[in-house]
Amino acid sequence: MSTAFSSRSAQTILQALRQGQEVALIDLRDEAQFASGHPLFAANIAFSRLEIEIGDRVPRLSAPVTLYDNGEGLTQLAAHRLQQLGYSDVALLEGNLDGWRQAGGELFIDVNSPSKAFGELVDSRNPTPSLTAEEVDALLKGKQDVVVLDSRRFDEYQTMSIPGAISVPGGELALRIKDLAPSAQTTVIVNCAGRTRSIIGTQSLINTGISNPVYALRNGTIGWTLAGQPLEHGQSRRYGALSDDGRQLARLAARRLADRAGVARIDVATLARWQQDETRTSYLFDVRDPAEYEAGHLPASRPVPGGQLVQETDHYASVRGARLVLVDNEGVRADMTASWLAQMGWEVAVLDGLSPTALSETGQWKPRAVAPSGLEEVAIQELADWLQQGGTRIIDFTASASFVQQHIPGAAWLTRAALLADPSLLPAAERYVVTCGSSLLARFAWQDVASLTDKPVYVLSGGDSAWFSAGYPRQTGEEGLLIARQDRYRRPYEGLDNSLQAMQAYLDWEYGLVAQLERDGTHGFFVLGSD
Repeated sequence: MSTAFSSRSAQTILQALRQGQEVALIDLRDEAQFASGHPLFAANIAFSRLEIEIGDRVPRLSAPVTLYDNGEGLTQLAAHRLQQLGYSDVALLEGNLDGWRQAGGELFIDVNSPSKAFGELVDSRNPTPSLTAEEVDALLKGKQDVVVLDSRRFDEYQTMSIPGAISVPGGELALRIKDLAPSAQTTVIVNCAGRTRSIIGTQSLINTGISNPVYALRNGTIGWTLAGQPLEHGQSRRYGALSDDGRQLARLAARRLADRAGVARIDVATLARWQQDETRTSYLFDVRDPAEYEAGHLPASRPVPGGQLVQETDHYASVRGARLVLVDNEGVRADMTASWLAQMGWEVAVLDGLSPTALSETGQWKPRAVAPSGLEEVAIQELADWLQQGGTRIIDFTASASFVQQHIPGAAWLTRAALLADPSLLPAAERYVVTCGSSLLARFAWQDVASLTDKPVYVLSGGDSAWFSAGYPRQTGEEGLLIARQDRYRRPYEGLDNSLQAMQAYLDWEYGLVAQLERDGTHGFFVLGSD
């Protein structure tokens, strides 16, 4: 690692953001550390998952990539690995996170901060009609003509939901509303866990011009919980079939809205030119329901349902200033999503004129990462024999939540970043077997472990999932964790056992985001007024 990488100052990046230039500012820390404070448009790609995620999140090899941490010593090694992957414009942030602070750069806590700050800006410019938990509860108990639509992902909805709510992820709201509330007298309540998706979902329906009274559930399931109201769990209510009338009305309204926001429209030939352009980064997102994507999609597209793309834009489009192209054979979901992304300062286009035959690929999305080959592998039965004999240590690099839920008995859990920062964490053994859920991450971790020991190192063929599928024993719990769990930030609005104090603190933070945006000055957001 003799390469000396150049540096970029915070002022250079701030200027580029304000001018709308491409910026890939990558925070290499684990998510919990990232959530403690970061620049607004920093993208969190933890060092431990760098090779797996970078190709999809920063797809153009000549994009200007700037790396930083908070003194953990990850930047040089990460830069070297990106160079090996073919990235040609890699630099280190001068002074790391301290350099950003000293330059007067604003620090935002939590995750998906740009989207959450934008949601609060929308609410401040066009105050979103909302009802308190008590008011919504009274409507429901009074058997009023009301429908509650949960705009989160279906798995989030299943964890906890408002009694009687229907799962309608945010990108589907405008497309499905006519069939979910056929009477203009029906009161529509949109909720999420906190505020952002409730605000965006409610404003989406208002912006399309529906005549129903529409409200956000103020502060979502957090507000519902703070009010002492009970939640349902494990529900499966979802939107139904789409009518021709509902489709046609939604298409007209969504297209008008996208046009007002300045959304471009391109054809397949233009998309091909953009994808071959080595001077600009272009993303291709399929914003339909995941099941539709799997049934047939455009080659090279990535599935990100529209509501989640607005909510987690930084996670999918990690190059600020890039072009976003959206695909949806119905049109409505792409137009609605694009209308919001345009207001969030993105150059965004909807792909028009798609023929049914263009959606030629089927199956689940696969990341671009190509796992190292030629590594020593061990089969499940052979590993079981080794464990019986002793002397073998399993190092599991899966997500800590997955490890706690189930792991191979006797396995130890680490992150790659922690291991390289402190090699003494590697327990003594005569041989090592590295694993993860599928073995993909383990294949990249193999080189990290092998560089720290002269003992043989193997990859478990098929990873943990193959072990469990074969019926071998499993262990649960935190025994085996060699470091504190910081690979994922525990969101105050998810799960069932968060403290009320954490929920209230989260809401207080969201309310302060508009003022923080003004201090930061790099966002480039605008908000459409009433039509």
